[in-house]
Amino acid sequence: MLQTFAHYGCHIFIPLTVAILFYKSNWKMAFLIMLSGMLIDLDHLLANPIFDPNRCSINFHPLHSSFAITFYLFLLVPKKSRLVALGLVIHIIADVVDCSFM
Repeated sequence: MLQTFAHYGCHIFIPLTVAILFYKSNWKMAFLIMLSGMLIDLDHLLANPIFDPNRCSINFHPLHSSFAITFYLFLLVPKKSRLVALGLVIHIIADVVDCSFM
């Protein structure tokens, strides 16, 4: 249960906190954009089984690979892609937290 709370807590509360602290005037839109980083979990559809609670996503799924993570980090630099990149990086952090329980 702690693993589930930590994982999904990171997916929701970190983007919400970042949005409220750094995007005060437009925090709702910032939160939704960062939350869209969860869409990279669509690569789980390529795995068999689709969901395995004992599998670490990092370096298993294509959008969770080291190459993809490096790309997400570079997306943090331009201001235009920063919110999307924050959502992606926060998603990866949440998955790393999840993997730490295994």
